[in-house]
Amino acid sequence: MGAVPMRGVRLAVDVGAVRVGVARCDPDGILASPVDTLAREPGTVQRIVALVEELEALVVYVGLPVSMSGAEGLAADAARAFAVELAGATTCPVFLVDERLSTVDAQRALRDAGRSARSSRSVVDQVAAVIILEQALAIERATGTLAGTAVTV
Repeated sequence: MGAVPMRGVRLAVDVGAVRVGVARCDPDGILASPVDTLAREPGTVQRIVALVEELEALVVYVGLPVSMSGAEGLAADAARAFAVELAGATTCPVFLVDERLSTVDAQRALRDAGRSARSSRSVVDQVAAVIILEQALAIERATGTLAGTAVTV
């Protein structure tokens, strides 16, 4: 883990099999908000790199889906591969962070807000990315270091 960077935007990415949710925070790292839901297809990494550059992000957090026991499966392998590809395409540091239950929490929050599962499909990945970013920001505040594990290429 590295020391928390100076003031600046951080991004979070929730990598799914079909969609990729993206969230950002304000430069002070206080408020996380949804940015976009991207189709998981060739070129998705380049779209995130463009967001990194546009927003002048200091770090990108990629959610690593692990089971409650800490075991990693195919979804974790896919998230790792995505994070490596992203790290190789940008000079911005990329970190993998544990995202246990982020999608479940996102679905619950949307359901509590009165949205049906069908109407939530397009935004659930963004909400999961917000949750990932909120968790990473909380770790930054608590420890004074970046959350998760740095991705190297």
